[in-house]
Amino acid sequence: MLEKTRGIYLHHINYSESSIIARIYTEKFGIQSYLIQGVRKRKAKFSKSLFQPLFLLDMEVYHRPGRDLQRLKDVRMSMPFESLPFEMTKSSQAIFLSEVLLKCLKEEEPNAELFDFLFHAIALLDLKKDGIANFHLAFLFHLTSFLGVSPQAPSAAKTMFFDLETAAFIASEPLHNQFMNAETTANFKQLFQFDLGKIEQIRMTNRERSVLLNQLLIYYQMHLHLSGNLKSLAVLKEVLA
Repeated sequence: MLEKTRGIYLHHINYSESSIIARIYTEKFGIQSYLIQGVRKRKAKFSKSLFQPLFLLDMEVYHRPGRDLQRLKDVRMSMPFESLPFEMTKSSQAIFLSEVLLKCLKEEEPNAELFDFLFHAIALLDLKKDGIANFHLAFLFHLTSFLGVSPQAPSAAKTMFFDLETAAFIASEPLHNQFMNAETTANFKQLFQFDLGKIEQIRMTNRERSVLLNQLLIYYQMHLHLSGNLKSLAVLKEVLA
């Protein structure tokens, strides 16, 4: 059946000499794999430049429920990006976040709230000028609520530590070692205060961002059972250093 849907490009693998299989998170069908034929040819029907991390797409697809590989009839950009593909800080975050999403998004069914959050967050990343070094931290934090693993909000100033296992703030160090220390916990609390539109108000050094990112990724691994290393993490940290 021919359907129209918006999509968010995440990743692809090469297939045959000229084609790719692209993983795209769609508004109507959740995560899907699309065979895009001939895209690596010189005179391809679709430009390969459309298929870059977190690109927002308008798609016309041949959708067959239950099929592992879908087909694409037409595709174009939903909105032209002004800066995301061209600025290193933004493009490295896009590569990193697309890799995280590829591990997290498994459902082949629509989730309108999650799609809208992702779509508008990516559009904001392109348009935002200040506080960009904080974007990936705020994105990962707010994403947890849509994935069903959001941490409990801090209830008192005396809760100096965040327990990664229980997803709760606590007053003293737990007996295990899966927790944020006082400094990282204080930085983590900032993410509860500001939405993605106000990331320029988050105050952290590059070192503190790196430490908090490591802790957020441990949290993701524990509560979403993610496995394997993130290949783009080292590059992101180097860019943001």
